[in-house]
Order: sequence, then structure tokens, then C-alpha cells
Amino acid sequence: MLVGERRELLLARLAADGKVLAKDVAAELGVSEDSIRRDLRDLASAGLCQRVYGGALPVSPAVADYASRTAIAVDGKDRVARVAAQLVRPGSTVILDGGTTTLAVAKALPADLEATVVTHSPTVAVALLEHPGIDVFLLGGRLFRHSAVTCGAAAAEAAQSISAEVFLLGVTGVHPEAGLTTGDADEAAMKRTLARRAADTYVLASAEKIGAASRFSVLPFGDVAGVLTDAENVQELAERVPILPA
Repeated sequence: MLVGERRELLLARLAADGKVLAKDVAAELGVSEDSIRRDLRDLASAGLCQRVYGGALPVSPAVADYASRTAIAVDGKDRVARVAAQLVRPGSTVILDGGTTTLAVAKALPADLEATVVTHSPTVAVALLEHPGIDVFLLGGRLFRHSAVTCGAAAAEAAQSISAEVFLLGVTGVHPEAGLTTGDADEAAMKRTLARRAADTYVLASAEKIGAASRFSVLPFGDVAGVLTDAENVQELAERVPILPA
């Protein structure tokens, strides 16, 4: 089998099975594990998979730049956002993560809602200007352009004064084995910081993020109250974390 054919097979296996184990594919094709690992490394460099120990997982489309992500799974994000908005109770304090799904949540909140929203996303804060009853606290810090959020020491320090009922968390991947992941280490650290400031954390994950993985772990499943998703066939995931269907 030619190298190109082998790599096409690896991508097809990823799409069909949701993962590739280098040892198994090497034995099946009669080639060395090093050859399969090299294939996976090249595919990962091209943004076509996410390498993990022993093989690879599907890469999340949510690692694209912010402008591109605004056009991905718009309907799914809106469905998740409508369910998430119901978790924001009148009079409560809620932390909204950055990203296009949480932006949809901000837009889905009732126009007459009275609550307090803390966010490190300037775009979410601006969207909440249309809600006169919501007090908005914007955390300052270094702007991470990929997700249009603030990160770093200043943002983490500002978060220490927060106490919230709910944190609505955005991630780029939700995988039964790889867990909750995102594409940047500093952003992952900021998400963990915000999760520690809320009584309950809910993950917002439209269908394209389910079964996908990115480079950096955010939180273990045991640290979240549930995953809100419009994805179907989430039985394996439901064995690890509560699922709130959207």
C-alpha cells in the first residue's frame, strides 16, 4: 500500500471509529508502528487529526480562528445556547466563558432578565449591552485573539474575587477518553480558574465537538455538572458525565 493510500485509510478509520490505534493498524497492514506514527504525525501537522498516546483522535473544527468559527454549526450552537440560557436564574451570578457558543447564550438570554454576568470575553460583554437588567463584569488581561478572551496572570488574579452559581464553559473537544480539551495551554488554565469560582460548571458542546480532541486538557469529567449538546449517539459519553440534550 502506498503512503498516500495508507493515510487515506487512517483518515477513514478516524471518521468511522472515532480513533486510530497505531499498534492495531500496523498489525493489520503489515507495516511498522513507526510508519503509522509517522503518518499520524504528518496528518496532525496538516491539521487532520489530533495525536494522542498510542494513536490519534479526530481533530476539532473549533480550533479554527474566531471569525471562521462563527459560521460553524450555527444551528447546533443556537440549540445548545437556548438550553444553557435556562440555567441563568433571575438574581444569580453566572460566569460566561468566551467563544461563539457562549456568545449565542448571551443573545439567548431573556431581554428582561436581571442577573450578574462575569466574563473574560469582550464580545460577550458587548452582546450583553442589549440586556439592561444584567450587570456585566469584564475581566481584564492579555487578549488571546484566537478565542477573543483575556487570559494570563492579570485575568486569573481578577477572577479570584468572583463567586458564582454557574459557569458556562466552552471547549473545543469532548471525547470519552481524551476528556474536555482546548487548543491553548493558557486558555485551558483560565478555564480551570473560572471553574473554581463557580458552584457548578456546565460544558457547552455542539455536535461537531463531541468525539473530537484538542491538545490541552481543561477539566476532568468529574468536575462538571453536565454537558449540554445537540449531538446524538452519546451513550459512551453519557457513561462518564451527565448529558443535557439540546
